[in-house]
Amino acid sequence: MKILVTGGAGYVGSHAVIDFCDAGHDVTVYDDLSLGMTDNIDIRATFVEGSTHDISLLRDVLSQGFEAVVHFAAWKAAGESMVDPKKYSHNNMNGTLNILNIMMDLNIKYFIFSSTAAVYGFPEYLPIDEDHPVNPINYYGYTKLAIEQNLKWFSDLQGLRYAALRYFNAAGYDVKGRIRGKERNPQNLLPVVMEVASGIRNSLKIFGDDYKTHDGTGVRDYIHVNDLATAHIKALDYLVDNDKDIVLNLASGEGFSVLDVINETEKVSGNAVPYEIEGRREGDPAELVSISKLAWAHLKWKPVFSDLNTLITSTWNVYKP
Repeated sequence: MKILVTGGAGYVGSHAVIDFCDAGHDVTVYDDLSLGMTDNIDIRATFVEGSTHDISLLRDVLSQGFEAVVHFAAWKAAGESMVDPKKYSHNNMNGTLNILNIMMDLNIKYFIFSSTAAVYGFPEYLPIDEDHPVNPINYYGYTKLAIEQNLKWFSDLQGLRYAALRYFNAAGYDVKGRIRGKERNPQNLLPVVMEVASGIRNSLKIFGDDYKTHDGTGVRDYIHVNDLATAHIKALDYLVDNDKDIVLNLASGEGFSVLDVINETEKVSGNAVPYEIEGRREGDPAELVSISKLAWAHLKWKPVFSDLNTLITSTWNVYKP
């Protein structure tokens, strides 16, 4: 199948591109390189540098016989979205709608959407399943939910078939070492811990050590990026084989605390990871753990690489000096 991967030079997108190429698909990466890097693009894929806001270029590219779009191109920093909502509405919402409108004009049927667990907001119960109410507590999560709602309308009105994949905390690096580019200006815990362990940063901040968790620090569900990539392959196969939409969680089902991550990093790297305790951040729950029951039911997918040691080791192999 001929597939356009937007944001395919970025962190998750570049891992998915490798899997799509391995599966024999004809892959083109479309990326403006604001976050991605060309070094991460599989040599088997075609690369087009372009923005989702360049409607003329986007239309020209999509007119070249594509059958599916896998969409990763979005800003993803929840905190930033609360101070710069215009940036997030422009890219995450307008950019995605540009793609969808052109797809419908060209009768391109299949769309895989990189969504997020942020659509759920503060957990009403754990583990979070797909029946949990959606109530985002940051603008980033809202932009993803708004696109999910648009996808439902495009499906009902114009026959689009889509998969909305709600990631929990994407982490790790390719276990075969094929992706080496580090994230730019990382916001998530694991790359920040790695920057401390490798000497790029002096220390990290832990926001709260008095939660009702096993060590007082926040607990999160981390999903290895190779497991995420596999789910995208299976999701596209599902759409083609079943002609039905799917909305599902992608998570490991196991939670690790901030101190769990730090302690494992110190063991793997052999280096100290200094940290400072600060007060809790508003809106941070004590624990966020999911269950991916629909991913198993529909895709026969379950995580393989999302144990803590593999998450840490595969990341350290990229960050170590």
